Amino acid sequence: MKRTTETHRMDWNGMLLEITYEPQWMPARIVGEEIAHLQVRSIYPTDAPLPIARQGYYSNALPASIIAAAGGPVAYVDVMLAAEGGP
Repeated sequence: MKRTTETHRMDWNGMLLEITYEPQWMPARIVGEEIAHLQVRSIYPTDAPLPIARQGYYSNALPASIIAAAGGPVAYVDVMLAAEGGP
């Protein structure tokens, strides 16, 4: 299986965030569904704290279906940030 990684950037509350998304991080044959890997970090200002992480960096493995249902990695991160205290 060829692994692919997507990189996105988004502006959130004056911070520039980089979102790295690997949709097929762990194949379905391992746990029964595709597991994706999502990383979010603040690139400006560098390593600024995020409401979804203690530092300016978030990393998590989760079902790819959750990301797809949200409308993709950028939409998912936007919802997470809003839910954790962002505007």
